[in-house]
Amino acid sequence: MKNKRFLGALALDSVLVTAFAALGRSSHAHTLDVAGIAQTAWPFLAGMALGHAAVRSWHAPRRLWPEGVMVWGTTVVGGMLLRTLTGAGTATSFVIVASTFLALFLLGWRGVAALLARRSAKRA
Repeated sequence: MKNKRFLGALALDSVLVTAFAALGRSSHAHTLDVAGIAQTAWPFLAGMALGHAAVRSWHAPRRLWPEGVMVWGTTVVGGMLLRTLTGAGTATSFVIVASTFLALFLLGWRGVAALLARRSAKRA
């Protein structure tokens, strides 16, 4: 069961990070082809994977603290570091927007999951 939860959390995080990249490309009138989205998403996906590994999120992948916060933080910081190393932009406004959207996406679903779990526990 834990393995399924971890794989589900990893898949959902990956989809949300990729959606963030696609939304960003769309808002800047870039093409939405697979190669372009992958080029934008990969640094953040790498940071996200590092976060999951660093916090060993397979133990409690849905937990907001520390798992969710660590995954979010490494997604943003790792993504920005990799973008810098590869010559991609990291303007202050982009860092703020990326941090905000990724917090909404990566922490948001975990917050909803926690609320639903509490609600379910109260009914039991």
